[in-house]
Amino acid sequence: MERDASLMEMLRHLDDPEWPEAPADYSAADAAASFNRLAGQIGSRFSTTCEIDRDIQDSAQYGRIEVPWESTVCGTRIIVLVSKFKPLAMVAADNPGAYLGTDEARAEGQLDASDLEKVEQVLAELGYVEIPEELLTSRYDGSTLLLFHGSGEPTWWDRFFGSF
Repeated sequence: MERDASLMEMLRHLDDPEWPEAPADYSAADAAASFNRLAGQIGSRFSTTCEIDRDIQDSAQYGRIEVPWESTVCGTRIIVLVSKFKPLAMVAADNPGAYLGTDEARAEGQLDASDLEKVEQVLAELGYVEIPEELLTSRYDGSTLLLFHGSGEPTWWDRFFGSF
């Protein structure tokens, strides 16, 4: 609970209504260099080349890294999402939303603890903070006016990883 409160405090601090898609001090070159290091290190830990996507249009999300299913213990791909609002990152088994977080994926036998630990270690070593999917799916009550395209209420996921 204390960790979640601290992470929510971080999300609220990064939530600047004047800069919805990227923070005021955003550098595309720095984001690319950091993302490339992250993808390379994750791939190295799994002895593979990860598929990456940096072409996330109209979004606060910078990119997506995919550890292929063939390289994981359980045979489920691991997805790492990186926000333009560094240090935010999210980890999911198979795809965001496939499970309500990594705990559920582990409980269902779809994510191995040692695979998750590899990803989490790299994130921490490179200065990223993993925000649990469960926290990101809570209702957004921040100060940025979101042009929300989903159904229901917008979430913190929409704010930092969704499309505008």
